[in-house]
Parts: sequence; structure tokens; C-alpha cells
Amino acid sequence: MRNVYYKYNEKTKTYVRVYPNLRSRLLTYLRNALMFVLLGASGYFISLLILGTPESADDLRTENARLLSQYVVLSQRMDEAMAVMEDIRQRDDNLYRVMFMADPVSGDVRNANYAGTNRYEEYEDMDNAELVIATTQKLDVLSRQLYIQSQSFDEIVEFYRNHEDMLSHLPAIQPVANKDLKRTASGYGYRIHPIYQTRIFHKGMDFACDRGTPVYATADGVVKNARYEKGYGYIVTIDHGYGYETRYAHLKSFNVKKGQRVVRGETIALSGNSGRSTGPHVHYEVLQRGRPVNPAHYYFMDLDADQYDEMIRMAENHGKVFD
Repeated sequence: MRNVYYKYNEKTKTYVRVYPNLRSRLLTYLRNALMFVLLGASGYFISLLILGTPESADDLRTENARLLSQYVVLSQRMDEAMAVMEDIRQRDDNLYRVMFMADPVSGDVRNANYAGTNRYEEYEDMDNAELVIATTQKLDVLSRQLYIQSQSFDEIVEFYRNHEDMLSHLPAIQPVANKDLKRTASGYGYRIHPIYQTRIFHKGMDFACDRGTPVYATADGVVKNARYEKGYGYIVTIDHGYGYETRYAHLKSFNVKKGQRVVRGETIALSGNSGRSTGPHVHYEVLQRGRPVNPAHYYFMDLDADQYDEMIRMAENHGKVFD
């Protein structure tokens, strides 16, 4: 409702209505217009703060989608890193620590987690919380395993410093020249015997080679025996000390005798086909404290990392069986 103003007239003793002049009306109109503009602008900015502009909402959705994609890629790369970490762990437990007769790092230590604490509570109200938490957990696990592995390698270095003599007596090369791995024939483990056609445990590795191929001592040691044995044919066994022995079988001949000292890389025999064998080859065993172990874990002085992985793969496939 429009405001109506009156003025008291002393002469007539009455109230007379007062009409605003043009200037007053313009000022009133301007004041009202300015008030409406200010109210509208305030409402607009408040809506921007609360709801955002259509353009910013689209940008936000695009940014969220990009971040989600990055998290998916990060999660996949974490899986790849953890697979590499598992390969390092297996080498550490089955090769490096075996070399020094050290116990493997316990699974409880390697796999210790943060059970009993909710480290990820702050992420639970986020969009895609499940993916964010899973990726963060992988990062925590990998960080923990890297720390434990670093400590394990420090121990290995210390073992090396204290066991230089032991290294020279540790079987660490292949018994025949086999840089290209083409002579790898049959691996360690269960397979079908070529003669009896029954499933038996193969205690060593077979290397296919022509008769008369040089056979090398794989570490320093003393010849324990050099003789003919039923099944094995001509055989040489070397005692390397520190609980290790190696055995070389199905030989054509040997040029060492019991009690003789030999060094790594010295020719001790020639390959053949003696004993129970279906073709010329060398059967090679590594024994630790009297028990056969996988020889493929002991070629660290003969093969680089890629060749070692290839040797393990070929050995697991068992290849051609000779004995």
C-alpha cells in the first residue's frame, strides 16, 4: 500500500494531504529499484554458493569421473607392484636365504596388517569409498612388505660379509655349459618315469647333451665318491661342506677320485648314458643336509634374473624325461 502523507494547516485548522514532487518520486523509485536489485543479486550469489552454476556442476562431474579413472588405474598398478613384490619375496625365501641356510622371513611378519584399528574411517563417507579404501589398503600392505624386504636384504648382506668362504662352497653354477638354456631337459619334482611309466619324484634336473660333454663341479669341495651305481650309472658325489652335497649321474667317465679336492668350474667328468637312462644327459642333484632340494634355485652365479626366471619356467614344465 502506498504511503499517504498529511500536513496541518494553521490557518484552516485542518490537515491537508501532501503530494510528493517529481524529485521525491524519482528518489523513491530509485531506492526501491536498488533494493530489488540488491535482493536479487544476493539471492543469486547465495544460490551459487549452495547449488553451484550449471557449468560448475558439469565440471565437477567431469572431475569426479577423471579422479575415479585415475583411482582404477592406480589400483591396477598397485596390483602389478604387489606381483613384483611377491616375486622378490619368493627369491629371497627360496634362493638368497637358502644360500646362507637362513630361515625364511615368517609369514606373520611379512603379512602383518593393521587389524583392530580403523585406519580408513575417514574415507567411508566419500564417493566410491570401496575403491578408495581398497587402493589405500594395497598401498599400506606394499609399504609394509617393502620395509620388511629391505630389512631382509640387510641381513643377507651381513650373511655375505660373514660367509665369504661359504659362498665358494655353495653350488652356484650349472653342471654343464648352458647359457642359452637349451640343454635344460627335465626339472625337479613329480613326473612320469620314462621307463617304468609310473609317477615318481625326480630328485634333480636333467641336462641333455652329447656324450663326452664336460661336466663341472658346481662349487669347491671334496669328492665323496666316484664309482658305478645301479640305476645312476657312473656317478660322482662331492661334499661341499656347510651341509651341501652335489651328485652327477649317468656319466660316460670321471677323472676324479675319492678324497680329491676340487674347485668350482673344474671338469670332473664327461657326460654319457650309463645306468637307467633313455638318452645321453647329465642328471644333477643338490642335497642340503642329506635331503634333495631344487637345483634351479642355485644357479645365481651362472644366470641373470631373466635367465633364472626362464630356467624356473622350463624346469617346472619338466621337459623331456631321461631317467
